[in-house]
Amino acid sequence: MDLDTVIKDLNKRFAEPLPEFYKRRIIFWYDEEREFEDRLDNIQIDNVKLLVLTGSNNFEAKKLLNMDDTDSNYLVYNPLSDKSQENDWLLDIELYSESFRADLISIWMNEMGLPANPDLQRLVKKYKKFFGAQTRRKAFTKLNKGIVNAAQMHLAVMAAICGVDSLRPNSIMKSVISNGIDMDSNKVLQDFVKYSADEAFWKLTKQATGYFEDDATVEGLVMHILLTATTRTLKTEYLAGLDNFISTSSSHQFWCYDFVSELISGNNKQEVFELLRYIENKLVLRERFKKVPLDDLVETEVFPCIDECILTELMKDIGNHIVHIDIIVNTVEKRRTLAWYDFVKYYYDGISEVANMQSFRLQHAQGFHAVDAKEIWKNYTEEYYYMDTFYRQYHLAFRKSLTDGNDYLDDLFKQVTDEFVENIYVHWFLEELGDNWSTVIADDLAQYGHITGIPQEVDFYDQNIRGKDNRIFVIISDAFRYEVAASLTNQLRSETQSEVELTSFESTFPSITKFGMAALLPHRELSIKECNGGLQILADGMSTDAGNRDKILKNTNSNSVALKYKDIETMKRAERSKLVKGMDVVYIYHDRIDEASHTADDMVFSAGETAIKEIKNIIKIIRNEFGGTRIYVTADHGFLYTDKPLTESDKVDKTTLGDQDIEVGRRYLITHKGADPQSLLSVKFMDDNYDAFAPRESIRIKKRGSSSNYVHGGISLQEMVVPLVEYHYLRNASKTYQRDKEKYDTKPVEVELVSASRKISNMIFSLNFYQKDPVSDNRSVANYLLYFVDEDGNRISDTAKIIADKTSENGKERTFRCSFNLKSLKYDNRASYYLVIADETGLQMPQKEEFQIDIAFAVDEFDFFS
Repeated sequence: MDLDTVIKDLNKRFAEPLPEFYKRRIIFWYDEEREFEDRLDNIQIDNVKLLVLTGSNNFEAKKLLNMDDTDSNYLVYNPLSDKSQENDWLLDIELYSESFRADLISIWMNEMGLPANPDLQRLVKKYKKFFGAQTRRKAFTKLNKGIVNAAQMHLAVMAAICGVDSLRPNSIMKSVISNGIDMDSNKVLQDFVKYSADEAFWKLTKQATGYFEDDATVEGLVMHILLTATTRTLKTEYLAGLDNFISTSSSHQFWCYDFVSELISGNNKQEVFELLRYIENKLVLRERFKKVPLDDLVETEVFPCIDECILTELMKDIGNHIVHIDIIVNTVEKRRTLAWYDFVKYYYDGISEVANMQSFRLQHAQGFHAVDAKEIWKNYTEEYYYMDTFYRQYHLAFRKSLTDGNDYLDDLFKQVTDEFVENIYVHWFLEELGDNWSTVIADDLAQYGHITGIPQEVDFYDQNIRGKDNRIFVIISDAFRYEVAASLTNQLRSETQSEVELTSFESTFPSITKFGMAALLPHRELSIKECNGGLQILADGMSTDAGNRDKILKNTNSNSVALKYKDIETMKRAERSKLVKGMDVVYIYHDRIDEASHTADDMVFSAGETAIKEIKNIIKIIRNEFGGTRIYVTADHGFLYTDKPLTESDKVDKTTLGDQDIEVGRRYLITHKGADPQSLLSVKFMDDNYDAFAPRESIRIKKRGSSSNYVHGGISLQEMVVPLVEYHYLRNASKTYQRDKEKYDTKPVEVELVSASRKISNMIFSLNFYQKDPVSDNRSVANYLLYFVDEDGNRISDTAKIIADKTSENGKERTFRCSFNLKSLKYDNRASYYLVIADETGLQMPQKEEFQIDIAFAVDEFDFFS
């Protein structure tokens, strides 16, 4: 700074109004570098006297300012570098006077709002290269929230280099680690060296984590932090031989655990996953953790390979037909809220369905031996269909794992599929239930062509549509089998303000599209005629092919229309509303599952999920755009699907001559009169001029071409049980809704704290929680985040998660136990702290429970540079 600028600044300072009660102004001009000592004669300031300190005139100066001249303004020039307060005769005057510096360091400090104390001055000089750029000074200034000591200064410099907005050591260390463990390419660490902040950084890591090496590296630091954190939830005996990477200090363990919890729950999960994968491979941790008992492993989450070790043990057992249901359920419950669950989610989903299938098998260990068809039908529509759902959900998870899987688990998952899932579903459930069902219904099928005492598909229109005053919408989804419809029903009940009922009826035989679609149309009589080498179905003499269905509907009720979902899906609102205006009966044909089978059999299960979403979309359109409140969802038939390739024992030869056959499907046979195929059940056909047959259980008829995993047309429950979902939307003004709002208003289930004590005496502790209501028609699943805060709302713990999705009526089965880890802070046993239970969506007001924290040993804030 040149002298003219100095004089200008000093004139400005002396011209400012005096503080209250002051009669004059004294400014101490510090110039330890003596830059202006030889130019003092050129300094002239109006009404200001210059006093130059020499080091031997301090007493004389003190006497002058305190006694001889108490009225004049003074500029006291102090070039002395000795800052010892004991030898400073003028300290009392300095304390009530003002200071001025004209050196570059002082200018920077003033620019950045730093107090002019010697310790900070020395640090600004130390970091002179860093502060040499205005952009870096601006970044530092943004972080200056009242820096008063060396530790804060070091942290602010490092934070500015890192580009983070906090002085928290966690943020700085996270920035360094995220830039890579290669020291030569780690830009942040290289900048620390460039700007002389590397020494401060390694001091910080030593005090926070306990990591200290003469040749410290980022890789060594990461290993140390991860393994030290692991000791908080895993016995150190399982980490024997890795002692050099672990701090035994409680304060370091708490800090590392807190740091890792924050690291693995952040947004850059994939980045962190890859880093941890590198470390666990380098330290051969997977082989080590495979030897740890499952009970000791399920509570720890630092390394991704822990989930792989857990799943490996469980899946090996399942592959050997050892299924510990409680262990699987409890393990999945514990793991699903932890950091790396989503990376192996499909495997956990799969073994959860294995547990469900095994539980079902144990409940029906005696097999299926009913003698009444209606009893089997009732059992299937109320309970047995769950097994179909478990199988479908398993294969949804399995298919997803094939495209988004894990190299360490894939083969084991395939073994679970082949050795357990296919055996229990195909060779136990389908075979035993199918054998019982085929035997019981054989006489009825032979005599009547259907099962007596069960509602029939052919009666759908007469019983539900004809003569009704209400405007009715019917959604017919091809191959939308009963268990998929049950999933739709549950979702509609929990997601919409409605009454939803699921019933069923028996499909026509054969259970294929052209017969089922015809049966759902209005008619007095269905008949057939041979056409192009096959059979055409007629309703009162009219073809029931897709292009003729609108005409058949209008023939019964002129205010009817048949639409295709594919057509109306892409239409504008006004266009599709015009199509249904004035209509009493609207049929909407939907085809997702059966259509998917034409591409690949293994797509039918995922198509079921898509079908549910699309049908819910149709219902929303009907409700919001068409004003409809009465909606039926049904199907033409169901289907059988088994994933494993069929063997010859799964197939049967039709044994009929080719010229006898009219139509041959995998699950049905229609012939000219007089055929007598072996090993097939006789089914009375709708036309006495023909004979019809079906294989037992889930057996397929041998046939060239076409796949045999996805089939329909036969007499299995999965094919014959056609769902009928009756959906009644309740407007707010409706009497039904007004009469019982509580029943129809859907609300998320709530959780509450049940642990009695409100005093915390350990840094790591657990609390018990309770889901108040089971998930049901009007109580939906909710996710809750739980954490502790101080009186100012600052988080002081890690975050636990509860997935409140329990459906059991038994309250004991709706409990949760969550572990918490307090941050490395000092806690006041007289202050109030709060547990927050927050809905993850943010739609509900958070619950708060007051706690006291009384910890005999608690970690104070680190002074990293003392």
